[in-house]
Amino acid sequence: MARAGTAVRSLLARRDFRRLLGTRLLSQFGDGVLQAALAGTVLFNPQRAAEPADVAAAFAVLLLPYSLVGPFAGVWLDRWSRRQVLLRANLLRAVLVAVVAATILAGIDGPAFYAAGLAVFSVNRFILSALSAGLPHTTDQASLVPANALSTTSGSAATVVGGAAALVLLPLTGSGDAGYAAMALAAALPYLGAAAVVSGFDRAYLGPDDVVRTARLTVGQVAAGMVSGARHVWRDLPARAALTVIGLHRCLFGILTLMTLLLHRGTFTAGSGLFPGGLTGLSQVVAAGAVGTVSAAVLTPVVVDRFGRQAWTVALLVVGGLSQLGLGLLFHPGAAVAAGFLLGFLGQGVKICVDSTLQERVDDAHRGRVFSVYDTVANVGYVAAVAAAALVLPASGVSRPVLAVVGAGYVLAAVLHVRMTGRAAGSDAGRRLRS
Repeated sequence: MARAGTAVRSLLARRDFRRLLGTRLLSQFGDGVLQAALAGTVLFNPQRAAEPADVAAAFAVLLLPYSLVGPFAGVWLDRWSRRQVLLRANLLRAVLVAVVAATILAGIDGPAFYAAGLAVFSVNRFILSALSAGLPHTTDQASLVPANALSTTSGSAATVVGGAAALVLLPLTGSGDAGYAAMALAAALPYLGAAAVVSGFDRAYLGPDDVVRTARLTVGQVAAGMVSGARHVWRDLPARAALTVIGLHRCLFGILTLMTLLLHRGTFTAGSGLFPGGLTGLSQVVAAGAVGTVSAAVLTPVVVDRFGRQAWTVALLVVGGLSQLGLGLLFHPGAAVAAGFLLGFLGQGVKICVDSTLQERVDDAHRGRVFSVYDTVANVGYVAAVAAAALVLPASGVSRPVLAVVGAGYVLAAVLHVRMTGRAAGSDAGRRLRS
């Protein structure tokens, strides 16, 4: 723990790391505010209503199409100044959230509402990929694990804090269309702040390095760039194993997400006590997940330093998956909060290991494209799982067979990860012997 504290202090002593971290925190705080506004509009707005299929459709509309943006984002991030991408994308999002707020205020439903949200989250692809691709330029390779732990975890926590801040203001704005529109518009402020912070970097500081930057790209060039990134990952067994495990986790996480939403709408109804249902209870689950995320950020660098990424990833998948099964079968609001903590811990620990592996194994010229492949795999798996869960989950969210599938899925993911990383270790050993 002392070593982890030293690593964090060393990172924060770097001015460039602090600036990139500040950009992330403001950007993801704004995401939290906007997500709270959109979730409230769809799920808890008394002027609207949504069934499980509607919720799944919302996830599909908002996530699947902007996965198509991933290939463009990846190729452009390996050609354009990542500092410029972060600056302009945050400014653009500030404008787009005003459009989202206008659609909510006007009571617009259906394709127009989802298209407005889609535009904001499409731009978000560029920002998150640019933050990951630019991180190695603000730290050394030996510090990638603690740098990822601090950056991604604090970013996730900022998202939760942003959502919580929005919910605190909800009694002042009201829970109708006007209130959620005001909440959405408020997200523009942190986006503008993020743009101001990242403007402190020189244009070329965050990379890409030694690449001819092109302003225009054809569809063929984008496709070729995406294929190049995918091949680059596929040829490297540790990187391939990392992408596989995060894809499987996102599928299982998608199932649990929809189940949690439905439980707090149909089974854990609003009431009094320590663990009420409804929007307050759902907020408790999200907050518990944030605490789990922070806890994983503190412990993961220490455990990885002692036991390695593979052992920690496997332990997280097995213990975390089985705990989700055990707690979920209780179908109680308090158990849901505990499960939220463990799921946040599991997900963040795995993500830190995956991000560090990809940043270490992938060269800078391919890093943007590889992280776009990463985003696409994660989001397609998540949406597909939500859509599948919507077909089998009842409106109450109570389903013991689905929970059993989730628990077994995490254990199988752990087994697959052991096999793939074992093959990778053997391959690396063989190359060293031949050399």
